[in-house]
Amino acid sequence: MTKTEPEPTATPAARPAIPREVWVMVCASFVIALGYGVVAPALPEFARSFDVGVTAASAVVSAFAVMRLVFAPTSGRLVRTLGEQPVYLLGLLIVALSTLAAAFSQNYWQLIVFRGVGGIGSVMFTVSAMGLIIRIAPPAIRGRVSGLYSSSFVLGSISGPLLGGALVGFGLRVPFVVYAVALLIAIAVVRWQLRGSPLAAIDTSPTVAAMPMRAALAIGAYRSAVLTAMIFGWVYAMRVSLVPLYFAIVLRQEPGVAGLALATYACGDVLAMFPSGRLSDRIGRRPLIVLGMTVLAAATAALALTESVPLAFAFTLVAGVGTGMVSPAQQAALADIMYGHGRGGPVLVTFQMCQDVGTVIGPVIGGFLAQQWGFPVAFGATAALAACAAVAWLVVRDTKAAAL
Repeated sequence: MTKTEPEPTATPAARPAIPREVWVMVCASFVIALGYGVVAPALPEFARSFDVGVTAASAVVSAFAVMRLVFAPTSGRLVRTLGEQPVYLLGLLIVALSTLAAAFSQNYWQLIVFRGVGGIGSVMFTVSAMGLIIRIAPPAIRGRVSGLYSSSFVLGSISGPLLGGALVGFGLRVPFVVYAVALLIAIAVVRWQLRGSPLAAIDTSPTVAAMPMRAALAIGAYRSAVLTAMIFGWVYAMRVSLVPLYFAIVLRQEPGVAGLALATYACGDVLAMFPSGRLSDRIGRRPLIVLGMTVLAAATAALALTESVPLAFAFTLVAGVGTGMVSPAQQAALADIMYGHGRGGPVLVTFQMCQDVGTVIGPVIGGFLAQQWGFPVAFGATAALAACAAVAWLVVRDTKAAAL
């Protein structure tokens, strides 16, 4: 009796490796976020050094955000015409040069102008980077790539203020110079690493057209995505503007403790981002977004109802986990929707503009609510918006199955 060989069993196909070009973009994202965080602690005080009040000093931050919003449609057209990589590098160069010029501002209005120009460059590299990541990420690991890219930015945002706080001791202009130099180095590295890359090359095929807005708006997941983007911008702005004030005014903590609360939120963000991105590749985008928004809503509402510092830190960490669950899954969903429709276009620009709108109006409306009726109302409104986003995703189809 002859011995027969066992029949081979089917093995699941191996997931593709993350392309080298993605790692280049991830490293550049970390440097960009690190540099932005380096400047953040110095910017308000630098503005006030020109003998202006708190409102005028805050306007320097607003000028950056407003110019991002105004120039977003033009950035989308540039991406369609020139391709992601040239617009990305040009945007970084504009931010680098405007930041260097801001370091040598001689009056308040010069600082305002240079920061506004920086906002133009910022939206250029943001829109083009998102488009490039969407285009070069293998469909089977879009969530994983989105989680990795988002995590790098948050890690840079955590590290930046720590370095910036140390650099301020050498003068308020020093962080601006350091950021400009870091961006110039990032430009050189990205240009060198992506030169000749077939993935990052400009697609000149006339058959690849941008997705029309009408087609995107007909997809329920896209409508939910732009709503979530606006709420995400609101949440980000609330985190930066109201959470430190809540710790300082309601919980009566020192400014350093308020800064630690922001770092705690960001840590929760990072802890959830990468595993959530990988999980969204397995079970779909919608479950992660719905669960993340629900967690964010519950933690934000609970934060406003406690006067215990340890509990406030715990709720802040949980809220960060909620946003970390949403971010990579949502970016992957956007990539699913746009797959096969070329570079950028109005669909991507509208998504980015919605997030910027939330960032601009969040501090204004949230601050007004907190001032008139207290922090519980402001945080409660934010929690309600997050819950609305969760409901919006409950009633639409997942994008993952349709894209693969």
